[in-house]
Amino acid sequence: MNTTDIGTYAEDIAQEYLERKQFVLITRNYRYHNIGEIDLIMQDRDYIVFVEVRHRTSTAYGTPEASITPAKIKRLRRTATLWLTVTNRHGTPVRFDVVAVDLVGGCPVVRHLIGCI
Repeated sequence: MNTTDIGTYAEDIAQEYLERKQFVLITRNYRYHNIGEIDLIMQDRDYIVFVEVRHRTSTAYGTPEASITPAKIKRLRRTATLWLTVTNRHGTPVRFDVVAVDLVGGCPVVRHLIGCI
């Protein structure tokens, strides 16, 4: 499996995990020009949740969630603000979650970090 396929697989796992928790998918892989990309935008009750999906197939470089840089957070927040503007959803409560998918050892392990960005 190549890197793109692994990323898509991790996003599939994350989306299924969140849907089992009653989240509703709004859109996936939202891109705003060259500003940034949001893996999943979902509804969790009254909240719009911007979800960053991170994965690892090896422990050599740490955990998936440890790979989120300040620059990534800045791009994610800027892209989310633009999405809220484009969709006219300012004023809606929002949250930024991370879903870490550990693909080391065969069976995926999922960690959902709520409101951590």
